[in-house]
Amino acid sequence: MTAVLDETVDSARRRGRWASPPRPTWEEEPGPAGLAGKGLVLSLACLAILFPLWIVLVTSLSSRKTIDEAGGLVMVPKGITFVAYRELLSGGQVTRASVVSILITLVGTVFSMAVSVLCAYGLSRIGSVGHRAILMLLLATMFFSAGLIPTYLLVQSLGLTDSYLALILPSAISVFNILVLRGFFMGISPELTDSARIDGAGDFRILWQIVIPLSRAVLAVITLFYAVGYWSAWFNASLYLNDQDMMPLQNVMIQLVQKQEAPVGLGQAIKTGELSGLAVQMAVMVMALLPVAVLSPFVQRHFKKGMLTGAVKG
Repeated sequence: MTAVLDETVDSARRRGRWASPPRPTWEEEPGPAGLAGKGLVLSLACLAILFPLWIVLVTSLSSRKTIDEAGGLVMVPKGITFVAYRELLSGGQVTRASVVSILITLVGTVFSMAVSVLCAYGLSRIGSVGHRAILMLLLATMFFSAGLIPTYLLVQSLGLTDSYLALILPSAISVFNILVLRGFFMGISPELTDSARIDGAGDFRILWQIVIPLSRAVLAVITLFYAVGYWSAWFNASLYLNDQDMMPLQNVMIQLVQKQEAPVGLGQAIKTGELSGLAVQMAVMVMALLPVAVLSPFVQRHFKKGMLTGAVKG
């Protein structure tokens, strides 16, 4: 028995079972020139993406003298200093804006995921009450919207202006994300849910103990979509908030980049020459990009499975 198993494993390895999938019969094997061309194109694409990020990072870690010698953005580091980050995180406006962005992202993502999962699960149960009408109503919102002025008047009439709820509720739900979740939920074997229902499980228990554990891939992808959306959002804050102390990090970054207003505690340091304004701008950009750059690799392995399965089986 052991010999047969070893032979099967060796045969599978020879066939490349655990390697990359076989190439289609109509697609020729790439030659040396083709492989070199693909490598060159991929290298140039990576360079085009990473080089601007490298400049931003190096400039944020450079001293005022180095920035002045380079005449602006620094490409080659000449010493590293964390003065810009230390000043930004010393308890001023940037620190407060970072806390606001983190809280808005966490609360908004949890709320959006809860509503989207419940809505998608209900729409995935064919024959449920109002299933088709609700689905058509959601699809209509993807092509038609009330516009900016009616939306602002609605938010104002609800008393949400100068409130953090104005940063969450107007953009809390994405119909596209709901449709992706619905397609994934419909692809789950109905025998699993039917057997659980026979055992006395209700819809909430089926959703929590069967559907959600089987949908980790698509849930991870949609969670990333919502989190990046909340973290990067700036328009709602500029539209509904008038208090500068309530502004999230993205709006503070816009003010710095456009040189409209230096954060509290940094203006004097920049004027006295202790700190470079360009270094502060680049440091804020790094702080705004860092959470997405850190979280994306952990969700990347679920991206292909979650998106393709949710889309194809819908």
